[in-house]
Order: sequence, then C-alpha cells, then structure tokens
Amino acid sequence: MATDGTKIIDGDTAHDTYWGIMDLYDSGANLDMIIDEFPLKQREYFDEFDNEIYVTSCGLAYWEIGLMNSDRLNYIKDIIKKDACVKEWSNYSEKDGKSRKNILKRYLTKISKKNEKIRKRKKFRKISNFIFNENSVLTFKLSTGEYVVTVCVKIDQYSRSCNYWFVPTTFKSSDKPTLIEIKNSEILGRTIESGYNREQTKTTQSGIENIWNYVGGNPNFFFGFVVNAIEHKDLLNIKNKFEKIGELNLINGLKEIGSLGYEDTFERYDEMYSELDKQIKIFGFKKYPMKIVINE
Repeated sequence: MATDGTKIIDGDTAHDTYWGIMDLYDSGANLDMIIDEFPLKQREYFDEFDNEIYVTSCGLAYWEIGLMNSDRLNYIKDIIKKDACVKEWSNYSEKDGKSRKNILKRYLTKISKKNEKIRKRKKFRKISNFIFNENSVLTFKLSTGEYVVTVCVKIDQYSRSCNYWFVPTTFKSSDKPTLIEIKNSEILGRTIESGYNREQTKTTQSGIENIWNYVGGNPNFFFGFVVNAIEHKDLLNIKNKFEKIGELNLINGLKEIGSLGYEDTFERYDEMYSELDKQIKIFGFKKYPMKIVINE
C-alpha cells in the first residue's frame, strides 16, 4: 500500500497516472493516444487496492479532458463497489476507512455529471526561485512542542509540477537541533528488490554499497527514501513553519523513492511526524544512519 493517502490523487500510483495523462494531453497528444497509453481497464494489475487507485485517478483525468462515457463510468462504479481501498484503509484506522468512503462518494457524484467545462491544454513555466534547496536540513515544531527534522533530499520538477521531497529523520527533542546532532541521527528509507545481479545493481545505483555494508551479509537490492512530497504552491503557504539549520551533502545516487506520499498542509506533517514510530511499524520503513547516506 506504500503511503498512499485516502484522496483520489494521493500517492505515487495516482500521481503517475493522473499527471501522466495530463502530460500527454498538454503536450498535444490526441485522445486516442491517451486512451491507448492509459487504458481504464488494465490487462494486468498488482492487486485490487492498486487497481482502484489506478482506475479512479485515471477516471478523474478522463472526466476532466472529456473522455468519460457511460461504459467507462459503469466500469469505475464496478471497481469501487469492491471496497478494496476502504477495507485496506479501515485496517489501518476507522477514520481513514470512512474518509476514503466519503471521498469516493463525492468522486462518483462528480464524474457522473457531464463536464460542462472541459480542461484546456496548458503551457507551464518552470520554477527557478525555490523555497528551499536540495540537501536543506529543516526543523519544525510539532503541536506537542517538540522539534523534529526533515531533509529536502530532492526537488523534482516536471511540466506543471514542482515537488520538494521531504524525508523524515528520527530526531525528536524539546530543544532545537544542531546540524551535528542530525548527522548522528537516522533517516528513513526502504529497500527495493533488484532484478539484476549485484554488479549491475551497483552500477545502476551509485552509493548502494554504503547501504549493503550497513545491512551486512551478501545483499542485492536498491534503496529509496521515505518521501513525503509537497508541491511548491502548497509549501509557499506553510514555509514559515520550517526553519533551515544547514545542509548535508547527500549521495545523489541514493536520492530515489522507496515510498511516496504527498502532503498539502502543515497539519499532515504534524500528524505524520507525531506518529512516526507507528508509521514505521505499519509501513515497514527502516532507519539508516545519516552518515551512510551523505558524502563526508
């Protein structure tokens, strides 16, 4: 399940699907090409949960650009009736299960109506004035009064989207942190199965040997960070909540995604970092010494 949220466009599968369609649309692709590249009915899919995420995000994009019809709408309804996401999120918490159910109800009401204002194809300007830089170490204060720390490992900009990849550290204290303390703390990541032999994996991801040596044995996997991304426009609204305390020179080859979620309010960060131990346990995140992911 990774860290997908309960919203229709919330998590890596949903974002890749929805924005993949919009990228094609805005680049001038005809509608037949979009349907061919992102068919509503997939021949193969990982499981019922991911299929619902894909179908609902694809359906939203279809509706916005004028591709919705009765057959596609009925198919979406059939997928939603299986309650795959509601059941999965209910296992996590009753609150999230109800949230997903309510969101799907509003979603179906929206796409069941004819879209009277088809989305126009857009042109976008790349952002050059960033709020924070890659490798920025940021601290912020929780509602409990404690300080926590996140690292902006990467700024991912493509087409209309500019996302800051924030990765949690394990630091939590009543006192404001120093950069030295952060160097001695841990950062969250996940391993990703490699289909290559060890030499090919090592060639593909520079810096992976640091993770292998820490784990020990004779491992063969890729590495990615636990990313809670936020869009530039959303970060503008809450930037004053974060304070930069310095920068760490993270190894570029390790700046990959192990899991991905998207946040749009400070409350979402407050909630996640307040319950970080719970998140680690539920989603299987791993703690890694900061020193093995930076260039000293």
